[in-house]
Amino acid sequence: MGRGAGGRRAATTAALLAATVTAALAAGCTNGGGTTDDKRGSARQPGRESSPSATGPSAPSVLAVKIDNARAARPHTGVDAADVVYVEQVEGGLSRLMAVYATQLPKTVGPVRSARESDLELLRQFDRPTLAFSGAQKKLLPLIDRAPLEAETPGSAPDAFFRGSGRPAPYNLFLRPERLVPEAPGEAALTTGFRHGSAPAGGKATASQTVRYPAARFTFTWSDARDRWLVGMDGAPATTADGKRLAAATVVVQYVKVRESAFRDFLGNNTPYTETVGSGKAKVLRDGRAHDVNWNRGDAADGTAFTTGDGTPVNFAKGQVWVVYAEAS
Repeated sequence: MGRGAGGRRAATTAALLAATVTAALAAGCTNGGGTTDDKRGSARQPGRESSPSATGPSAPSVLAVKIDNARAARPHTGVDAADVVYVEQVEGGLSRLMAVYATQLPKTVGPVRSARESDLELLRQFDRPTLAFSGAQKKLLPLIDRAPLEAETPGSAPDAFFRGSGRPAPYNLFLRPERLVPEAPGEAALTTGFRHGSAPAGGKATASQTVRYPAARFTFTWSDARDRWLVGMDGAPATTADGKRLAAATVVVQYVKVRESAFRDFLGNNTPYTETVGSGKAKVLRDGRAHDVNWNRGDAADGTAFTTGDGTPVNFAKGQVWVVYAEAS
């Protein structure tokens, strides 16, 4: 009799344990009900655990924010405070920005939009960066969770994001950076490989440079008065929400391979994948001159080296850098 009761207790315990494990696995594989973007899911939901590598102490790292660049998303907020602004092609030939912050944090950044597969390779050069975005394609979420970064969305950090007034969704989602990153990590966190110093010899005097995507256009016009390249988008001056003109100290037009990825948006358009590891040609704009250079990034964990034809490292001007990824011919 006692042995029979013990066997029943053991069987009951085993059944409860199996049910608990099954429920845990199901919870880990389910995308929660966080804010989505273009019918895409959020990366981390409240209660989901970070990967083991994220639990230990680490040096402060950069904050990277995905920013919409459709006409309806302009003017932008907080982009002028970024140390680096990356421009990539997305579905339908449009463009999207990634603003990287290290030396200062603006009060607000946006409008925030969804992540792409290319972002994971691009961000590997930083030491466990925080990536703020509104969501991602559900099949991409496992890749984001495995990437060496801290993914933050309205689902994982609801207090850091808010909907602004005066714009329709999805162009009204903004971020309060200080609620994700307590303070700016400092210039040392910019492990991009960029060098600052005197301009390289030579170059060609250049008044403006235009980069075209199938459905987007960027023009950088040199201003002697401001000692900066004034940014234009789709034929209009690019400004911040408070009326300031976006301007870069250095602009890099980096010619890369842009290929199809394994992902599509909810309309069925393929998501372009911008390859930022490898080597190729680039054009560096600084001080009113354009320099034809070479770029090389041997591994995703490395920054990008820019050199002249004889192998001399290319220095950038001090200030904000725009890197525009253009398809190599």
